Amino acid sequence: MRDADEEIREIKREIIESRGLTIKTNNLVNSLGADVKSIAKRQAGYERRFNWNGGVFLVVVAVISFAGLKLASDARIREIESEMGHLDRQVEELEEELAEETRRAEERARAEAKAGAFYDLIRQQRRQEVVDQYEDVRGEKLSQAEAAFFRDTYDRFRLDLSVAAYQNGLEMMRNGRYAEAAERFQEAIRLRDEAAHIPSVKYHLARALRRLDRQSEAMVYARQVVEQNIDRDLQDDATWLLALCAEELDDIDTARASLRRLINRWPRSALAREARPKLRELTRRAIRGRQTETD
Repeated sequence: MRDADEEIREIKREIIESRGLTIKTNNLVNSLGADVKSIAKRQAGYERRFNWNGGVFLVVVAVISFAGLKLASDARIREIESEMGHLDRQVEELEEELAEETRRAEERARAEAKAGAFYDLIRQQRRQEVVDQYEDVRGEKLSQAEAAFFRDTYDRFRLDLSVAAYQNGLEMMRNGRYAEAAERFQEAIRLRDEAAHIPSVKYHLARALRRLDRQSEAMVYARQVVEQNIDRDLQDDATWLLALCAEELDDIDTARASLRRLINRWPRSALAREARPKLRELTRRAIRGRQTETD
């Protein structure tokens, strides 16, 4: 009986221990379940954060990539625009050069046409037309050789025309056509006023003007002949003419000064012999004039 009780107590004890173990196991299982749920929640949160971080990362990468592409695109666009601007400037420069070359070609063609026509006038010895048209031709785009040839020919033809006008003037002087002679002499001076024959032209122009009773103008040209050094043989004649014109204008002092100059500078001149009595006569006139003013 005692053994049966012991067994029963042992069974009870084991049952109690089993129940305690079951309770502990249940508690452990519940605790483990709670831990699992907590871990699951943390895992879910981590996954959500991971997903958000991945999305944000993708967005950031996309934004950075877009920004990089935008910067690269803008830089390329600026580079292309700069190249286009450079090309546009080159096109404008080429168009300007083309227009300039076209203009030069047209000017050269026009110059060649004018030069050809002008050369024909030279070959035909049409001096007056060459002289009249020279200024127009000189303004064209001529070569250095053409310009030099035309300039030399123009100067030579001017000289020829000046000499011809001078000779015509002398012929008209001999025929008593003093007004026409004066015009020819003035034309000769206008055509080539620095030529060697111009002092003679001015002397005869002064003579013609005196004949036309234009003594004041005649004195101007006579003085120029006296003061020049190209043709000194005319200086005494011009001085004598100056004295005559001054006398005719009743400018006795200028006439006497001119006669004294003639006598002193060219004492051996035939005109000096005529100047001496003329000077005495004018001196007497001057004295009588001063006496009359005194009375």
